[in-house]
Amino acid sequence: MDFHEAANFCLELRRFPPRRETDATEALLAELGDPHEDLQAVQIAGSNGKGSTARMLESTLREAGLSVGLYTSPHLEDVRERITVDGRKIPKAALVEFVERIEPYVTERAAEGEAPTFFETMTVLALWQFARADVDVAVLEVGIGGRYDATSVVDPVASAVTSVTLEHTDLLGETVEEIARDKAHVAPADAPIVTGATGSAREAIGSVAGEVVTVDESAADTTVAYHGIEGTDGRVELDGDGFHVETRLPLPGAHQARNAGVAATLARQVADVDETTLATGLRNAHWPGRFEVMGREPLVVLDGAHNPGGCERVTETLEAFEYDDLHLVVGAMVGKDHQGIAAALPEPEHVVACQADVDRADDETVIAAAFESEYPEATVETRSDVAGALDIALDAAEESDAVLVSGSLYAVREARTRWTRATIEKRIEDLDDARETLAGAHVTDAGVWRMRGKGVHRAVKTRVQPRQAQYLKEELLSLGGECAISGLNNQDEEPLDVVMMATMAQFKRLVGKLDGQPYGLSPLADRLREHLGIGVEPDRRGYPWEDRTAIMGVLNVTPDSFHDGGEYDAVEDAVARAETMVDNGVDIVDVGGESTRPGAEPVPAEEEIDRVVPVIERIAELDVAVSIDTRKAVVAAAALEAGADILNDVSGLEDPEMRHLAAEHDVPVVVMHSIDTPVDPDREIEYDDVVEDALDQLKERVLLAEKAGLDRAQILVDPGVGFGKTPAEDFELLGRIGEFKALGCPVLVGHSHKSMFGHVGLEADERMAATIAGTALATERGVDVIRVHDVEENVAARDVVAAADDPDAFANE
Repeated sequence: MDFHEAANFCLELRRFPPRRETDATEALLAELGDPHEDLQAVQIAGSNGKGSTARMLESTLREAGLSVGLYTSPHLEDVRERITVDGRKIPKAALVEFVERIEPYVTERAAEGEAPTFFETMTVLALWQFARADVDVAVLEVGIGGRYDATSVVDPVASAVTSVTLEHTDLLGETVEEIARDKAHVAPADAPIVTGATGSAREAIGSVAGEVVTVDESAADTTVAYHGIEGTDGRVELDGDGFHVETRLPLPGAHQARNAGVAATLARQVADVDETTLATGLRNAHWPGRFEVMGREPLVVLDGAHNPGGCERVTETLEAFEYDDLHLVVGAMVGKDHQGIAAALPEPEHVVACQADVDRADDETVIAAAFESEYPEATVETRSDVAGALDIALDAAEESDAVLVSGSLYAVREARTRWTRATIEKRIEDLDDARETLAGAHVTDAGVWRMRGKGVHRAVKTRVQPRQAQYLKEELLSLGGECAISGLNNQDEEPLDVVMMATMAQFKRLVGKLDGQPYGLSPLADRLREHLGIGVEPDRRGYPWEDRTAIMGVLNVTPDSFHDGGEYDAVEDAVARAETMVDNGVDIVDVGGESTRPGAEPVPAEEEIDRVVPVIERIAELDVAVSIDTRKAVVAAAALEAGADILNDVSGLEDPEMRHLAAEHDVPVVVMHSIDTPVDPDREIEYDDVVEDALDQLKERVLLAEKAGLDRAQILVDPGVGFGKTPAEDFELLGRIGEFKALGCPVLVGHSHKSMFGHVGLEADERMAATIAGTALATERGVDVIRVHDVEENVAARDVVAAADDPDAFANE
């Protein structure tokens, strides 16, 4: 079974049960051997805030060193987002295996009219995957209510009800008290339930759950205080039983302070979590599409609020930001309270009503009428697509204005692709390459067979909305090219993979035809131009990698690094080594004071600073850029003060202050893909496609750095060769290194003397020649920075490739 067949099986299940019970979920779990019975699960229910709270709890427990499964809904781009283990989406292979296991049973039940729903099946998939991954804690966001929700098949060790408002009154009850009592059935048997609800809702929860821990601004078990905005983050203070925390949240707003209080209280119930861990975990709890600040001049905010209550909180949060005029981009679903949404959102100067590319999206003219009625003085216009509406709003906004996209997560999803769409150029040299590329986009077997011969030229893979996919196919066919579309049956109307195959001349004509087209095709044209280099001048800022592949020389001032530990831990030795590297033509010297080899012990920040700062102070005077290789923002700050020019973070910005530090000093930062740092040699990581999985995770890391204030010319991406990959996967990364250009960032690779070369039979002391060969390959495939130990030999390899490409460039050398 292929992935698209497995996903289609799940997506085609009915969405609403004919019953209010958990029998179907329990029966499907029994078919799989009841994998949920040994899970330590936490349930989080509530009318609003349950997803954000679940994400905060998951981040905090992971910071405490636990393995954590997270189940949430809905998703933005990929159904697999609903189920993550330690931050990684469930592998496609796991979904296929699950569906192969359950298909006969579900088909049999369907014949009797008793098949589980999509949500019930996804809940079982989550519990099955969490059991297979042997997570320490499974955090489950409840779907609707609590008593009969599919997640309530577990016996939770801790639970929460974040808030209670009138919702789903046809299922849960007609009053807030009835709804609260339904949600309170998630209460654990042996622990108090945690809630941010107040008044009669709080009393109703207590009548069902018994013991209750309250979270509120005052007179509560855990008190919360919201101290406004710092940058784009919210400053919060939490006081609970045995803890006091002051931190910043990437999710601003007073309501998020209360959610943070609920998450912190739950974390303390589940594990031994200290105050520092709480602060850092909450600080790292990013949640796409929930008051997500994407730009500052103008202020650009994405928030998927889709009811008046949610929109009121958006308004309260936005009031803390300074701006002149507000430009609203609004797309909402059929049946929503458009008038209530309009009244709850801030008063706009300008509204662009639009329609998301989903069947349930309401017509833009209907939405426009609600805003015209509520704000007769505002300029209200319509656009048939979200991306085009966002373009209109951004074009109209001054730097001192604000642009807000809201009304539904579907509208936010489409708007967000402006910042997240990856355009991956595939290296296709024969029919086998073409077949593999098409199959990787989940094209049907028949489609692969028919189109593989057309892919042996320029091929670009990306994700687009369904109507964009059809338009691209029609246009490329008219130009003599081809566009293969994923065979995924798109029940949730999420983006689809496409592979565009054409000559450069055909691509040039295509982007010209896309200009000015609706449905977000004009921004897609800009992205294709940038990626393929069609009439686009590169942004130059004087960095060493702008004119040629730069060689970064490794300078480890550590006693225990895997290749050269102890050789340069004396300052004089380190300085002499740096001088030799400069004489040999190095472009960047990368100073590191902590080993990240497998099993390495962490180094206290003070000791790391003592190791690196004296060296950086000395070599900063040399004619070379200096990089600091560290995972800690406090070490990076000391290194910048000493004269460093670049931050190299092998943890991928796990320290929440690192990206802000880079932005504050306006310096480049290297963001590496790594599952564990240092690497856990006993941990096996499952990838569907190591390149595209790494790209998927780096995409959000890059976006974090961008939102902090850096541009993509300053954000270098490193695929993390040797970090959480097998040797075969490391070679896959090296062979397809050009695909990382899809992120629009410079690419760095570090392969020097690594254990991957054991894959070709080389021992640890035999890997210089292999490293040089890897450098030549990386240079030929367009890598911007190559990190090595042996500078002279690798500079020569780089120059040979460059001379073969452009002999005249070396005429006067």
